[in-house]
Amino acid sequence: MQASNTLVLIEQHLSMQSLQTSIGELHVTASALGVRRIDFECPQTVDPTSGDAHEHESNAVLQLAAYFSGELTKFTVPLDLIGTEFQLRVWRVLCGIEFGSTITYAEEAARLGQPRAFRAVGNANGRNPVPIIVPCHRVVATGGGLGGYSAGVDRKRTLLQLESR
Repeated sequence: MQASNTLVLIEQHLSMQSLQTSIGELHVTASALGVRRIDFECPQTVDPTSGDAHEHESNAVLQLAAYFSGELTKFTVPLDLIGTEFQLRVWRVLCGIEFGSTITYAEEAARLGQPRAFRAVGNANGRNPVPIIVPCHRVVATGGGLGGYSAGVDRKRTLLQLESR
């Protein structure tokens, strides 16, 4: 008997809520499994007028509001991340960086067990679909500079300042 490879695509309903913050408007998208994305611009793939919100999305918005008001240092919402195996491993490492701390891209690569993969780690950080909750803003350049941030270095600076209070 020969095994067959079958690809099964499951269509999931996504819902979105927006939140105004000190770094601009955030758009939180979630599935029934968890938070899938946080965007700084309203994504075209989700109908923002949908009234069918998921519990995860609502909890994420509440936790983000508490984070920006200085009342929350650790997020507890479930995530529904989609990425390559390498990206998922990198994002898991990011989740281990404590509030108010920073590490370098080289340190992140070392924590991943691939000390020479710091460029690949930086690329995976740049594709992080859930910034802030998966804290890629806590990774800085080896020379002490901020490094990059997909949402802009000014936002990264503001997030790090918020966490240093």
